[in-house]
Amino acid sequence: MANKAYKFRLYPTQEQEKLLAKTFGCVRFVYNKMLAERKETYEQFKGDKEALKKQKFPTPAKYKEEFAWLKEVDSLALANAQLNLQKAYKNFFSGRAEFPKFKNRKAGQSYTTNVVNGNIMLLDGYIKLPKLKLVKMKQHREIPSLHIVKSCTVSRTKTGKYYVSILTEYEHQPVQKEVQAVVGLDFSMNGLFVDSEEGETANYPRFYRQALEKLAKEQRILSRRKKGSSRWHKQRLKVAKLHEKIANQRKDFLHKESHKLVKLYDCVVIEDLNMKGMSQALHFGKSVADHAWGMFTTFLGYKLEEKGKKLIKIDKWFPSSKTCSCCGQVKESLSLSERKFHCDCGFVADRDWNASINIKREGLRLLALV
Repeated sequence: MANKAYKFRLYPTQEQEKLLAKTFGCVRFVYNKMLAERKETYEQFKGDKEALKKQKFPTPAKYKEEFAWLKEVDSLALANAQLNLQKAYKNFFSGRAEFPKFKNRKAGQSYTTNVVNGNIMLLDGYIKLPKLKLVKMKQHREIPSLHIVKSCTVSRTKTGKYYVSILTEYEHQPVQKEVQAVVGLDFSMNGLFVDSEEGETANYPRFYRQALEKLAKEQRILSRRKKGSSRWHKQRLKVAKLHEKIANQRKDFLHKESHKLVKLYDCVVIEDLNMKGMSQALHFGKSVADHAWGMFTTFLGYKLEEKGKKLIKIDKWFPSSKTCSCCGQVKESLSLSERKFHCDCGFVADRDWNASINIKREGLRLLALV
């Protein structure tokens, strides 16, 4: 079985917006209440793991007697808040994440509800949701009939737009394609990546850099407004819309580029890079974040998997940039300022193209071992 989510824009009425705001608030309230109690228990028993495991943790039902207004919203949304907290704790104890943090309104507003006894249904231009009844929806694509709806996540952006992400489950056994066309991609700060075939870049437009001047101007105006005033809210919306536009442009570009690669190749080889470490160590914070390499590789991964194709990640310590793709000699050092690769054998090439060829070859080697 496989999962796939479909995201659509919602157009709730004023009454539905009020109930959505209540639900976001109640989910956040319950999550924070449970986290506070768990934190207290953890501080008390953190020296004794066995005693900590035996502790019984609160459920949303516990708070409904004291806070009757919690009954006004979808109970499944509150139950999912508990599951999310349990997952956060599990990730903390396994060492995959930090200790769970309290949620606030600025961090985003969303909640998840599950399908139970036909409480969620897709109707002509509408979606039926628990407590909300029929909410107008712009369904720009059809969900295949074989896909079973499992849950829905309703969210509100900082610009006041509402979306629903519908998670579906379906039987998926892709026929593994015979690997013929293979490409290596080397991360490039100039154009997102350089491919091993033609040495071409993705020509990423750097949407954040393009909007930086306009964004700085709008943020300066916002900083002069009195926080909480009507003019402040109006300006805050302008800044939020700019950020949202940049994010949408970036996502659209990455979807299209990953789609092109999946159509052309049976296997894509990339380096397993630590982008956060790169941005901090090399002081490329804005540039690395603007490229969204992690998002790009995620898109590439699931698109290839759906088609029965492969994504291979090679070790980040593999010396792809220092190795000559012609003779195989490895240089002792290579500074970032050297954009041309020069080898003693006489081979001269663009640094990133040379690296992408080496990445492809290492990927083919790993592929042969599978």
